[in-house]
Amino acid sequence: MVRDGYFYAAPLIAAGILLGWLLTPAWGIAPAVLAFFFLWFFRDPERAIPPEAGAVVSAGDGTVTDVSTVSLGNRSQVRISIFLSVFNVHVNRSPIAGVVRDIRYRRGQFMNAMSKMSAEQNEQNIVTVEGDDGQTVVFKQIAGILARRIVFHPKVGDRLERGQRVGLIKFGSRVDVLMDASAQIGVKVGDRVKGGASVLAHLQPQRELVSVGSDAVVQRVR
Repeated sequence: MVRDGYFYAAPLIAAGILLGWLLTPAWGIAPAVLAFFFLWFFRDPERAIPPEAGAVVSAGDGTVTDVSTVSLGNRSQVRISIFLSVFNVHVNRSPIAGVVRDIRYRRGQFMNAMSKMSAEQNEQNIVTVEGDDGQTVVFKQIAGILARRIVFHPKVGDRLERGQRVGLIKFGSRVDVLMDASAQIGVKVGDRVKGGASVLAHLQPQRELVSVGSDAVVQRVR
């Protein structure tokens, strides 16, 4: 359970008890039901994290709404978008193991998170993680119509493990995971995924050119 659930539920439980005492027990039902919803919404189940090398796991629970190629700077990237409804777990997890190199919070609109335009126009937190093999994965926490607060706990320079809890987006929202276009994608639009447990893709080993003598070049896998 994320502790925010207790912050939302406690006042409602108190209100329900007070209304039931001052008026009739029936008046306490609505606050009690709402309190239960918040406790359920902020659930934080344990997940089995896939151990295979190069695996990129989902940053959140939800439905894959887009798998496409986009340009990030001067590089071609694959973007996998995942929509989180109010019925999904909203705890976010790191897609890969590595070091946080950049965090950028960008204010914006609160459009429907299923819209493609929300990826650029909605309020969002953009995190860049450099993996142990040198590959970089970017993931975005994107606010939706109902979301008004994005939470991200790590700082630049912090070490993350694959599937590690990093924060949450309150209520309806979206997460995007961007990686090198050479990645082997393992999901399609319509698939349901679980944060930290579902493998979205596998990163290909990086190769770099190494000079040998004056006219020979070999490839080395990092």
